[in-house]
Amino acid sequence: MEITQGRQVVALPGPEVPMIEPDSVRQIRLLQERGWGAKRIARELGIARNTVRRYLRDEQAGEAKEPRPGALRLGEAGRKLALELFEGAARGNARVVVALLAEHGYQVHERVVQKVVATRRRELRSAELASVRYETAPGQQMQIDFGQTLVSIAAEAVRVHLLVAVLSYSRRLFVKAFLAERQDDWREGIAAAFRRFGGVPRDLLGDNARALVLAHDRITRTVTFHPTYVEFCRDWDVVPRACAPYRARTKGKGEAGVKYVKRNALAGRRFDSFVELEAHLERWMDLADQRVHGTTHETPLARFERDEKRALRPLPARPLPAREQHLFRRVANDAFVDVDTVRCSVPHQLVRARVAVAVGDTTVRIFHGARLVATHARSNEPHDCVVDPLRTTRDCGASGARRRLRRSLAAARSPLSDGASTTEAS
Repeated sequence: MEITQGRQVVALPGPEVPMIEPDSVRQIRLLQERGWGAKRIARELGIARNTVRRYLRDEQAGEAKEPRPGALRLGEAGRKLALELFEGAARGNARVVVALLAEHGYQVHERVVQKVVATRRRELRSAELASVRYETAPGQQMQIDFGQTLVSIAAEAVRVHLLVAVLSYSRRLFVKAFLAERQDDWREGIAAAFRRFGGVPRDLLGDNARALVLAHDRITRTVTFHPTYVEFCRDWDVVPRACAPYRARTKGKGEAGVKYVKRNALAGRRFDSFVELEAHLERWMDLADQRVHGTTHETPLARFERDEKRALRPLPARPLPAREQHLFRRVANDAFVDVDTVRCSVPHQLVRARVAVAVGDTTVRIFHGARLVATHARSNEPHDCVVDPLRTTRDCGASGARRRLRRSLAAARSPLSDGASTTEAS
């Protein structure tokens, strides 16, 4: 557009044409040739209607605004340099590659670099994910892992922690439920797995849980285990090992075992008590031993009996207690102390006094100074009340009485009622 001021001709700038990709310009023209209107083209391509109209009015606008060819692609030398930077100084970051290429005189868009390194990125990712299945000899290794899930117990959602142990050769599986994942829970679960399998493997492979591992140097591969865990492994004559940090697939059999327990043993299940949950897991483990494993194409029990049973080391004659927990508590006004959500009674004369609690494999002992003031059978029931025979049920409150009533009814209905009651009383 031109206007005349006196004898001087002044050219005013025309309206700016918004910049779009050349491919979009070609699509606009193609759709116009097919008889599409500007409104329909704009809706189809996601472009403003005024922009479409401007490109249709001026067929040269697209070519005039196309980026120079050098900004759309890299030559052979530039591509080679981009790949070297991607695997080297840029550490796999395309945006950093763009900045480093600029230092070498290449002005290129990040999208161009992403296309150049896309194939190499996929190759590196595949190499990182690919792994070779590691098979062990019979009796060589047992993998352990903890998982957690919400389970309905006595009509309440309780977070249950599941220790899962898998013999790497036979794939025989063990699971035990807990209310926490402390050192005592790890040791108690591992010892129970050894007893179920009737022997001890040579290696015990776990992850880097803080209850087991104090430090793990990724460079030197040096592992510092917790002294209590080392003492436990020495007592059971097994070598502790830890998988590499952030490489949980190193113990893939244990990881798969946790998923299998959650999806097969507990999915959709409801239990009246923790004892009923434990009895269910005992029965379920027998069923899991009889399934045909997808990798070995054999049942774990058959593979165990044929090859692995005789390869395990014998159980120790007198192992140290797996659970040895010492706590300090203040006696509440109702003459109870809390131990892992379980309330244990003490003589009422000790209300508001500080007491020491020793939690063992099967018993809970309470001391006032050096004097033993109460001994109880250890209970795993969440929010349960444990009282001595001289106290009445109302001392535990209505909820505790209802919980014990539900547990008694469940034990009476269960075909394993004798075993469940024996376990609870032991």
